[in-house]
Amino acid sequence: MSALRVFGILLTVWIAVTVPEIAAAGTLAAPTGPVVLTVTGRIANTNAGKAAEFDIAMLEALPGRTARVNTPWAEGVNDFQGPLTRAVLEAVGAEGAKLKVIALNDYSAEVPAEDFIKHDVILALKKNGAYLPVRNQGPIFVIYPFDLNPGLYNEVYFSRSVWQVKSIEVQ
Repeated sequence: MSALRVFGILLTVWIAVTVPEIAAAGTLAAPTGPVVLTVTGRIANTNAGKAAEFDIAMLEALPGRTARVNTPWAEGVNDFQGPLTRAVLEAVGAEGAKLKVIALNDYSAEVPAEDFIKHDVILALKKNGAYLPVRNQGPIFVIYPFDLNPGLYNEVYFSRSVWQVKSIEVQ
């Protein structure tokens, strides 16, 4: 194999590995559907001015989990499914220690960023396989991993479990 051909192959591999990382640094793909979550504040990756906007498809493309939990807000054990909050923070390049999670009615809760990184907290989009409607805590509901860590089942974490989430401000 000629040196030029080897160089061409190596260059192709380098571009394939490096260019997606370069393209991702500072920008996110634009949402193609309705925006359901806006992340602002101390973030490095944006797609709408100084904000990062997500539609359902973008959120579902992130690593996630299904939490089979009992909560104070729903009868019995339910399956909540959505992206891990740490995956959302990684996608936007979050650099803050506090988060302000804001609901559609402007209710907000201050959450230590460590909660979203350390615990398998999800931004639930679905409950028992169906998308969460606004009238029933949707489109996004912060669900702590009560199934993995029963010690989180208390008023401190209940107050951070915001439903009808519209935005997160990284502080």
